[in-house]
Amino acid sequence: MREPQTIHEVFPYLRVHDAKAAVDYYRRVFGARVRLRLDEPGTGRIGHAELEIGPAVVMLSDEFPECGIVGPRTLGGASASIHLHVDDADALLAAAVDAGGTLLRPAADAFYGERSGTLRDPFGHEWLIGHSIEEVDAAEMQRRYDATMPGS
Repeated sequence: MREPQTIHEVFPYLRVHDAKAAVDYYRRVFGARVRLRLDEPGTGRIGHAELEIGPAVVMLSDEFPECGIVGPRTLGGASASIHLHVDDADALLAAAVDAGGTLLRPAADAFYGERSGTLRDPFGHEWLIGHSIEEVDAAEMQRRYDATMPGS
């Protein structure tokens, strides 16, 4: 059996309808900084962009259906979410909704020691936004999780 490769970095790569608007939204809501942007000549589509959101880099592009690259709007929903751990989940959720996002789950205190909520951005991607409210070790978290499950 071969040795596994070393993974040096992992980047979420978002495919969106109207990447220019997405870049603007992520800048206004999450404070994203554009690190790199490549525009497709003649069409205005963003072929590739790299956004710094806090310490992370998120990559994105416009949809390129002719290459099989489509986003949540074309697919009819998102299959994953991105979790941002922030100072104040309530405030960021409110700002994201004010900027055009849709609140899917309001912020609430959770058994795992976080206050969090979920929103869908105007481009169909889902974001779990949370902040820490207490430190919970793995055994206590499992006990609390078990207590929330039906049949417990």
